Amino acid sequence: MSDDPIDEFEAQKKAIYEKISPRRRKFIDKIGYDQWNPFQKPFDPIDIRQDPTKRTTQQLMNEFLGSRKGHVSQGEYLKGAWEACVGLTNHRERQIGMRDFVLWYTELLEKEGHSASMAENKAD
Repeated sequence: MSDDPIDEFEAQKKAIYEKISPRRRKFIDKIGYDQWNPFQKPFDPIDIRQDPTKRTTQQLMNEFLGSRKGHVSQGEYLKGAWEACVGLTNHRERQIGMRDFVLWYTELLEKEGHSASMAENKAD
């Protein structure tokens, strides 16, 4: 083989293509041989993705729920907490915007002398 990494990549790609089954080749032909990358790294499974504190989403939720003793942690509350946890861990814009608003709103309530607890401010 040549010292050129591109030529080596193409040679390995062609060798892999020629060894796979005709059914699998059909799929590759459908997406396009040029777009096909047999060396693509797999995505991290969600359960091993970590946030900046090196915690998984499951660890974060366990710690969060443990800190909420006495609070109802089921239904919509739990669903919202899980959505925020996964979204923030994966850097999703929706949850980042929600987090930023909650932080701003909490600061506003405190600055104006209101209780920052959402449970106490709940409208009937």
